[in-house]
Amino acid sequence: MTTVLDMPVATRPAPTPRVPAVHPLDGKPSLIGMTREELGEALAEVRVPPKQIKMRVQQLWHWMYVRGVGDFDAMFNVSKDLRASLDARFTISRPEIVEEQISEDGTRKWLFRFPPRGAGRPVEIETVYIPEEGRGTLCISSQVGCTLTCSFCHTGTQKLVRNLTAEEVLAQLITARHRLGDFPDRDTPDGAIVPADGRKITNIVMMGMGEPLYNFDEVKKALLIAADNEGLSMSKRRITLSTSGVVPEIFRTGEEIGVMLAISLHATNDDLRDLLVPINKKYPLKDLIAACRAYPGLSNARRITFEYVMLREVNDSIEDAKALVKLLKGIPAKINLIPFNPWPGTNYQCSEWEQIEKFADYINQAGYASPIRTPRGRDILAACGQLKSESERMKKTERLAFEAMMIANHGEE
Repeated sequence: MTTVLDMPVATRPAPTPRVPAVHPLDGKPSLIGMTREELGEALAEVRVPPKQIKMRVQQLWHWMYVRGVGDFDAMFNVSKDLRASLDARFTISRPEIVEEQISEDGTRKWLFRFPPRGAGRPVEIETVYIPEEGRGTLCISSQVGCTLTCSFCHTGTQKLVRNLTAEEVLAQLITARHRLGDFPDRDTPDGAIVPADGRKITNIVMMGMGEPLYNFDEVKKALLIAADNEGLSMSKRRITLSTSGVVPEIFRTGEEIGVMLAISLHATNDDLRDLLVPINKKYPLKDLIAACRAYPGLSNARRITFEYVMLREVNDSIEDAKALVKLLKGIPAKINLIPFNPWPGTNYQCSEWEQIEKFADYINQAGYASPIRTPRGRDILAACGQLKSESERMKKTERLAFEAMMIANHGEE
């Protein structure tokens, strides 16, 4: 029997990006992630005449977000003198790609390294691309590490280092599009996926490392730029922000960002959710569900997605399914059932597949769409709940334990 461990995995350092990452010592601010107003102020700093600023902002916006260039010299309709002035004061370079892993199922995981901010150190985060028939989803991180310590999540075992900036959130999308040959009128980089029809990245999910609503302002800024129809042009209907339940920021997310909402739920009572998702002690289910009912724009066409990880003999009984239906009654919702993805050191096991199907059948019969998420990228620790900076590398004992777990779990399927 072939196990996950026998699958061929292409793990290799990615080719050096065309434009090298910013040198940690140069300290130049990036134009990526600036609003149009901030870009105008940046242009004023390099003495662009006031009458030209609006036009120059549009030029920069086009080059950065429509064409995806990473070098001022590529902006051929910008004067040589202005390009030199911008290059001396600012940067538009991408993060360093430390490693690219490709799963047997086509999922890609990148380890990105960003230069220091202020007196800090370089940081590393993971970003995942999931190709599917007719769509491609990019899972973006919002923090380096996480403060939430959800007991079933690998990312939660890495302490929070810092929030990512709007630039760093957007850079994940821009760099992934570059790697996949997803910018128009550009040569496809070696090893990239050549688009057969349209974009390779059609959807964004803020479901990577960190809690996006604990970094609200920077995430908001980045997502509004991503959705700008004169640049990256991602539809807000195709951008999903996932939160573990930061209740005070949920209404603001709908009101100020206007993207689709996902709730990392995983339990139907406070006692269990306190254990699985400790933020529940601060914002219990009663408050969380009330915030969901009040989400701006909520309708059958704009449903909230509730994510529910399936943990064997923890939250997977039919009684749990009944409680879930009762809890969400009246909320336009979709319930994503997520087979638990193992990671080194975890004490949980994935529910039996037969039990997951019974759980899904009950919810479907109650009138809720209840897809079972197909695990993707498990063999490269790229699946939901498995992300963790490679700067926090596994010890040998952790790897051996993980391998034994994968073999045991596969043998039981």
